[in-house]
Amino acid sequence: MRILVTNDDGVYSPGITALAQVAAKFGQTRIVAPHVEMSSAAHSITASRPLTYKRTPLRDAQVEAYRVNGTPADCVALGMYHWEKVDVVLSGINLGSNLGNALWHSGTLAGAQQAALLGARGIAVSMPAAETEPDFEMLKPWAARVLEILVPARDLCLLNVNLPAKAPRGVLWTRQSVRHYDGKVVPGKDPMGRTNYWFTVVPIEAVEEGTDRWAIEQGYVSMTPLRLNLTDEKALADVARQHPVNKISFAAA
Repeated sequence: MRILVTNDDGVYSPGITALAQVAAKFGQTRIVAPHVEMSSAAHSITASRPLTYKRTPLRDAQVEAYRVNGTPADCVALGMYHWEKVDVVLSGINLGSNLGNALWHSGTLAGAQQAALLGARGIAVSMPAAETEPDFEMLKPWAARVLEILVPARDLCLLNVNLPAKAPRGVLWTRQSVRHYDGKVVPGKDPMGRTNYWFTVVPIEAVEEGTDRWAIEQGYVSMTPLRLNLTDEKALADVARQHPVNKISFAAA
């Protein structure tokens, strides 16, 4: 089995080293990650300039590593181009949770999504950010437990995993938390007196039991199966029934 490891925190993040060390127990492992932090890059790709792919020795990772001057999605595309027949792409361990609506702009999840789009399986792994470096030695056995469950599950092509900051109570299957937010723009001034803006959000609804956010708040590892198809099948069926149309509804002028 070939396992490609990427992230959006950059190739030198301790999180990717920890994940690669765990992944190496399950198959041939290689790191291909951005040369700098690309958090919240979502599924952006680089189309206006060429990309580089450079060997980058990482002493503690104990696997081959390469850095790319692009996004997580770029890294996966180049990584799978240079290393054929990749089975699984792991993205993480991200220093910052990716829960609920954060999935829309997560560069970490985008790495896993790109894998699924290219025919491999993708697993994103994240954890809460803290002022001090996380205890990866404590979390690595839990990451291994997750991979023991997910790597053989070949029918699951895309998954989002979140680890709690402290020793987990267990592992749960969850669904994505979807909450509305009260978005606010907060103006400020830079040292030169120029106006700048911060965007902040405050959740409106409470956390629902059984969701990824609920599991993390309760101290569990959250595993959420996702899909690439965003079609609302129920809404499509309802609107097709209520407002039937066809491709020759309008006569040519």
